[in-house]
Amino acid sequence: MSFPSLSLEPMLQRPTRTARVLRRLSRWGATLAAGLAFAGSPAFAATPAGSVADAVATAAMSAAANPAAALPTTSTGLVKMPDGRLLTPEFARIVARGELVVAVLGVDQPPFFEMQKGQLVGIDIDIAKEMAAKLGVKVRFNRDAKTFDGVVTLLANGEADLAISKLSRTLTRAQVVSFSVPYIRLHRALLLNRVKFAQLAKGRAAPDVIRSYDGSIGVVTNSSYASYVLSNFPHAKVQSYPSWEALLKALDAGEVTAAYRDEFEVKHVLKVDPTASLRLRVVTLEDLDDTISIGVNACAPSLLAFVNQFLAERTNKIDVMTLLQASND
Repeated sequence: MSFPSLSLEPMLQRPTRTARVLRRLSRWGATLAAGLAFAGSPAFAATPAGSVADAVATAAMSAAANPAAALPTTSTGLVKMPDGRLLTPEFARIVARGELVVAVLGVDQPPFFEMQKGQLVGIDIDIAKEMAAKLGVKVRFNRDAKTFDGVVTLLANGEADLAISKLSRTLTRAQVVSFSVPYIRLHRALLLNRVKFAQLAKGRAAPDVIRSYDGSIGVVTNSSYASYVLSNFPHAKVQSYPSWEALLKALDAGEVTAAYRDEFEVKHVLKVDPTASLRLRVVTLEDLDDTISIGVNACAPSLLAFVNQFLAERTNKIDVMTLLQASND
């Protein structure tokens, strides 16, 4: 019996079907491993239940977005960087990306942050830049949020590493993000329409009226004060406004008797327009603090510790007088 002649060279150049399948399985395994290494990321966690192929595709995209995911790790979970450093996963992600992403409200809040001559400047911006310099990376600001609660949502969804945006700590926000130690402590305050408040008081002393306040009070929608007002003034008739400017117009027009916000914003109104004191009155609530802190992803404890240490070492301390002075610049 004769056999057809066989050429070994074509066999060496063309892998068998079995070899091709094994090679694909190997590549698939590598992709899956990279995805599992990044399984703690919000992008992976948000993947809906489905086929293994869908999970692997999502993991591959997450790994591409996070270069640190492909780096080797130690038995303690530290990431081995190309330069030999060992970093926790949150720092490895930032360093590998080359930038610190900071969430900042899209509506200017001077002197904390505002656009001047095409540049974002302010107290919060300085803090973000100093922190990025400590990490040896650039800083990029995400200003997609249009409310303070929106800033928290950006951070909670993993669209930023930090939130530095005149952010007040509240119980609701603390359920989705972590907060640093405060870098500013302000008192809460009321800005009162003198005529409307006199009508409400009916001769009673101001402290007595405020202690059991049941008049109308305005707050900015989706701000910390929309939460504070419910516990501080449970009997008040609360009205929400889309912005501080809109609330001030309503207060001037007598639509509400009081506006509730921090002492800086309230005192700044009278500083900008001294004649406003003829129509408006400031009441500072000395026993109620508004603690301004940096928001950190709840799954990044090492980054939170870094932020707290950074603030402890920072010599430039900020108080209400500092803010009022900065508002002159």
